[in-house]
Amino acid sequence: MADEAPFQFLHNEVIQYIYKSADSGDTEHGRNISTLESMGFRVGQGLIERLTKDTARFKDELDIMKFVCKDFWTCVFKKQIDNLRTNHQGIYVLQDNKFRLLSQLSAGKQYLEQAPKYLAFSCGLVRGALSNLGVKSIVTAEVSIMPACKFQIMIQKM
Repeated sequence: MADEAPFQFLHNEVIQYIYKSADSGDTEHGRNISTLESMGFRVGQGLIERLTKDTARFKDELDIMKFVCKDFWTCVFKKQIDNLRTNHQGIYVLQDNKFRLLSQLSAGKQYLEQAPKYLAFSCGLVRGALSNLGVKSIVTAEVSIMPACKFQIMIQKM
């Protein structure tokens, strides 16, 4: 818990800083989400590099996704993903029933529209990690009931 709190505070402050430094508007909202996502991308690249330096090479895409769900997610969020699903055609859904970065917000529906800005960094984190493992992807997140969320990963075939 002690090392979890600084990460959550830093995450919240980064979001507030980015949103306060930009003018409010629809185009700015999209730009702010992109900024958060690209910050997460760079952090994900660096973190996965450190985590995989002593691991054996992955057999396939599914092995990479299992590593992300277990080891990577545990390193960042102190728990494993609750559910991993795939259609075996390049689409994976990672479900976290108590996502740490949303757990500080109220469980009511009034904060659902605020959720994307709290998920953008994490989407970038996953996309950056996958990118450094040689997997080009598009990562999106959705929230229907707080604090649970689903990350959908679409693998881009090269």
